[in-house]
Amino acid sequence: MITGVGLICAVGNTAPEVWRSLEAGRSGVGPITAFDTTGFSVTFAAEVKGFDPLAFVDKKESRKMSRFIHLGVAAAAEAVEHSGLKITDDIAEQVGVHIGSGIGGFDIIEREHGAYLQGGQRKISPFFIPATIANLAAGHVSIRHNAKGPNQTASTACTSGAHSIGDSFRIIERGDADVMIAGGAEAAITPMSVGGFAAMRALSTRNDDPATACRPWDKDRDGFVVGEGAGILILEELEFARARGAKILAEVVGYGMSGDAFHITGMAPEGDGCMRAMRASLKSAGLKPEQIGYLNAHATSTPLGDVSESTAIANLFGEHARNHTLRVSSTKSMTGHLLGGAGGLEAGITICALQHQTAPPTANLVTPDEGCDLNYVMHGAEKLPIEYALSNSFGFGGTNASLIFKRWTE
Repeated sequence: MITGVGLICAVGNTAPEVWRSLEAGRSGVGPITAFDTTGFSVTFAAEVKGFDPLAFVDKKESRKMSRFIHLGVAAAAEAVEHSGLKITDDIAEQVGVHIGSGIGGFDIIEREHGAYLQGGQRKISPFFIPATIANLAAGHVSIRHNAKGPNQTASTACTSGAHSIGDSFRIIERGDADVMIAGGAEAAITPMSVGGFAAMRALSTRNDDPATACRPWDKDRDGFVVGEGAGILILEELEFARARGAKILAEVVGYGMSGDAFHITGMAPEGDGCMRAMRASLKSAGLKPEQIGYLNAHATSTPLGDVSESTAIANLFGEHARNHTLRVSSTKSMTGHLLGGAGGLEAGITICALQHQTAPPTANLVTPDEGCDLNYVMHGAEKLPIEYALSNSFGFGGTNASLIFKRWTE
């Protein structure tokens, strides 16, 4: 069961803010302020705005954390508060944490490398390592909330957050915990990260109009937009949630995984790997394809990836997709791509879609490309009955995950 959602990204610093922005089709993409972009081929990203980590951690502790930890701690705090969960000593061992990150503390790695080049080893901070390693968002959340159960991290590129949620679902299923604080966090808007993705020619270069740069499935798309943020869910075993009188928001009913075994960055032909992940999630949930009402796609606005995923959806969902009954959208068009945090954010957005019975739109999609012929919710948010919704996440190395959520009714 899902009892709490915490979201922070370029379009809002809380889950309600994020949902309102997405429903309105507002983009959070703009010029980079985190560093001087002089000489860069890409000068924009989807930055979190107006965020003060000192609202969540004290100044001394804050200095020991990289930005992805700040964002993860903030989203977890919102999720825990939203759930009404009080982690007392008598249940602490039943509560675990599983927060994924694809890159970890890239900002601190770059900063400390610069310090090393300037002054050698003596200039390296003693907090360098614990401020950067990928599992420290989970570590700090565990300490902050007294969660003494399983403490894990998935670091599977852009599938990290989805794997953390899916693996938490399995942890609760097998009885290793009653509650999991799960999701993903990432903060990689740094010179080396943006420069590296730009060198790969993976990023949009629409510097003259950043707000419309991320345009999944559009014939004029030219790459993704780096985003930052976090998405954290509270997963609970049903009877545990009922016993404490929790308000249940949605139910996790399916989780599927696959490997492309094809290429380190490119998707398998016709999205074979992502189709197998979606098929596995349907099998896990015991559902038929036509029972899915909304699909939050991974679609990042890259020339090949969008077509591959769209083809996989069409092949798996058949007429349900081809006749435009299935609504498919990419909220990355507004939030940017959170990399390892994307799966957590988009799982939270998918739960909001179930709660509001609304499919959020794909922004900036004007003319769908050849091979992209699904209902991409391109004319604004759409109210409709949604019983089941699916969220996709795919990553470099051919790692894929699909999550299915069910609208909760007693």
